[in-house]
Amino acid sequence: MAESVAVRAGDEEREPAGFVFEDRPRMLEGVRAYGLIMAMWVRSTMAYRASFAMTLFGDFAVTAFDFVTILLMFTHVDALGGYSLPEIALLYGLSATAFGVCDLLLGSMDRVGGRVRDGTLDTLLVRPVPVLAQVAADRFALRRLGRITQGLLVLGYALVTLDIAWTPLKMLMLPMTVIGGAAIFGAIFIAGAAFQFVAQDASEVQNSFTYGGTTLLQYPPTVFAKDLVRGVTFVVPLAFASWLPALYVLGREYPVDLPRWVAFLSPLVAAGACGLAGLAWRAGLRSYRSTGS
Repeated sequence: MAESVAVRAGDEEREPAGFVFEDRPRMLEGVRAYGLIMAMWVRSTMAYRASFAMTLFGDFAVTAFDFVTILLMFTHVDALGGYSLPEIALLYGLSATAFGVCDLLLGSMDRVGGRVRDGTLDTLLVRPVPVLAQVAADRFALRRLGRITQGLLVLGYALVTLDIAWTPLKMLMLPMTVIGGAAIFGAIFIAGAAFQFVAQDASEVQNSFTYGGTTLLQYPPTVFAKDLVRGVTFVVPLAFASWLPALYVLGREYPVDLPRWVAFLSPLVAAGACGLAGLAWRAGLRSYRSTGS
């Protein structure tokens, strides 16, 4: 028992053999822990390759039905809200790809409420690893690559079909939109998880902004009420995850009166959203009280 704890001798502290805790910045330690947990789940998944292949295809097929619905609409109309099928495919592809990346990396955040209710969050608190990294990497689902693949295929179709006057800025906008959109969705995931410390059973509220948000962005803003469009632009900045950058690429007018350059603010908006989500997470974690069992 004496060897299981650090022993202080004078001004020096000796740690037990087999346990090495390096003096790293907290964020780097969290990234390292996330990578280790993720790798563990990937190895577990790949132990059953046939099962992984079937679940990957299933995830691809289920998400593909969203675009099939749009295709069925266009068997009856030539345009939806003034947008052609390839234009909507661009909106869809950017939104689905950005959300797919976020869902792959942070899709387990909606389990926080369940952990709070059953007390299993306590086991994460006693480990020398950031709780956020543990929750995010828990049950890492490699099958979610199916959603990303489906989104990229639709995006590829849009880029091949559309007649866009490409410029360096428009080409830069595509990867910037996917990365910024994934970060914005990630901020919503984390903020929603922080809210579950209070509500405990609010995963569906969180899903309405994440899964519901990506469904919203797959359609042109012209089919929605002005107040809703303003809300997802100025309150929950989902418009910066897809609509505004995509409309810049298409050369279309923005749904609200904004200057053209706001499309380039996606990285800044994503950084601000992530900062606020981080503060919300810290506040939620500090408010947590153990079940006592």
